[in-house]
Amino acid sequence: MEENIGQRCPECGSGHLIRDYERGEVLCGDCGIVIEETSIDQGPEWRAFDSDQDEKRARTGSPMSFLSHDKGLATEISWSNRDYYGKRIPHKNRAQIYRVRKWHQRIRVSNASERNLSLALQLLNDDGSKLGIPKDIKESAALIYRKAVERNLIRGRSIESIVCAAIYAACRQVNIPRTLDEISKAADINKKKIGKAYRHLAKELKLNLKPTTPYSYVSQFCNKLNLDKDVIIKSEEIIRRVNETGISAGKGPTGVAAAAIYIAAIISGKPKTQKEISKVSGVTEVTIRNRYKEITGALDLNYE
Repeated sequence: MEENIGQRCPECGSGHLIRDYERGEVLCGDCGIVIEETSIDQGPEWRAFDSDQDEKRARTGSPMSFLSHDKGLATEISWSNRDYYGKRIPHKNRAQIYRVRKWHQRIRVSNASERNLSLALQLLNDDGSKLGIPKDIKESAALIYRKAVERNLIRGRSIESIVCAAIYAACRQVNIPRTLDEISKAADINKKKIGKAYRHLAKELKLNLKPTTPYSYVSQFCNKLNLDKDVIIKSEEIIRRVNETGISAGKGPTGVAAAAIYIAAIISGKPKTQKEISKVSGVTEVTIRNRYKEITGALDLNYE
């Protein structure tokens, strides 16, 4: 039975409703009136007690995915060398299965456009995994890349730069930004090319992304530095006070975030060197020192 299903009893106005799956009824837990009867069970008629049974008994495939050039709708031949019943395929038949699998993969890509899309999406998936980006953000990046292909924005530019620009844009959309240095290092491509490709995509696709703020980088940098929540809270408080003074205007958000973390770590008794913070944030030690002097001067702090 399921209680409190979000409706109200028409007789007494109570919100304490119970759905009885055995009888197919919805009744009030207070006055007992039957509100609905002979309701249809929308679930499957079979039961599964583990993931293997659930997979075998389900009659639907996996959901669509923009990370595959055919959106995951085409069938695939597994490389496990086992048949439908889980039995191993005899050695005398494996060469034949290998040829079938090879030709099946070839016919899934029918032309050069699909081949390039397949290559780009594989590259996007690999770079996203190196950056530790969750699947939903990679899906968003793949959708941005597909829109770029439809608008013919790839012509004259490298696939790698457009892929990295799509990842950068997708991360900014959900306010979990990755710096250009991080993406450049993961994809082994010049960050100036990524920035140029991103500006091109943002203009042509009208992405209208808001500028990043120092708050967006604090948790990410602190996690990499193994700093706890106390340092994160103090860093965000410092950034809030810095924004109120206006000294952060025109300054890079990563530099402000790095300097705030540097100060907050000292206050919390868990200091990190400027070199350690520079390595994680991609901001030079000179910039961290300059932001540190500006912040401590404006907030009347002195931690050396």
